[in-house]
Amino acid sequence: MIFSILRKELKSMFASPMGWVILSLLMLAFGMNFLNGIDSYFSVMQGSMRPAERIGVTQFVGEKLFSFAAFLALFAVPLLSMRLISEERRSLTLPFLFSAPVSITDIVLGKFLGLVIFLGVLVVYVAIMLFALSPWAEIDIGYILANAFGLLLLIASFSAAGLYFSSMTQQPVVAAILTFIVLFSLSFLDIVLPGDPSGILPNLSIMHRFQSFTGGLIDTGDIAYFVLFIITFLTLTIRRLDADRLRG
Repeated sequence: MIFSILRKELKSMFASPMGWVILSLLMLAFGMNFLNGIDSYFSVMQGSMRPAERIGVTQFVGEKLFSFAAFLALFAVPLLSMRLISEERRSLTLPFLFSAPVSITDIVLGKFLGLVIFLGVLVVYVAIMLFALSPWAEIDIGYILANAFGLLLLIASFSAAGLYFSSMTQQPVVAAILTFIVLFSLSFLDIVLPGDPSGILPNLSIMHRFQSFTGGLIDTGDIAYFVLFIITFLTLTIRRLDADRLRG
């Protein structure tokens, strides 16, 4: 039954004008950032920089592009996740969804996966742009795949949090604001509350955990952090909807 919810959410997102507008604007922004990165690369590398100090085009362009994509996801995910459950609650269709032969877990996972797959189009788009450099330069495939994997984990974490806050209210705008505030605080926790770089705060910062991926590294500790983050918010969403179902 997860696939039924997933299919329904994907059809709804791809049929939504707002979904296409956000997707198109993000693709345009990524494309412009990509072209600017290539232009900057040739400007810098053709300067007086010594050969030993030069880096590959994949890392130079890719690091900025993936970091830019992660920053824009901070704004895009709240806008796309805000209606996932709050709209069902506001339109009074949530009780009908509860009465359907599908579990709360299936509902939550279906909506979550639908949003992640929809936003996964952007991850593929960013990776394709970098792979398109292969006819003109030697690209680092491992670097691109590591960054794409990290960006997908980041988007999935944002989506899980957005789904939870969407389940808390019947006002989509309120859900979007709550999601953005929490994600922004968690993303820049080590900057807002500076402390020991090896302490607790940097390890709780989402963007800090994402930085290792932008360097082309896949750390099992960072993967565990994102997986636990996703599981925590999905579990909270399930418990919230289960409580609503019991209250009728």
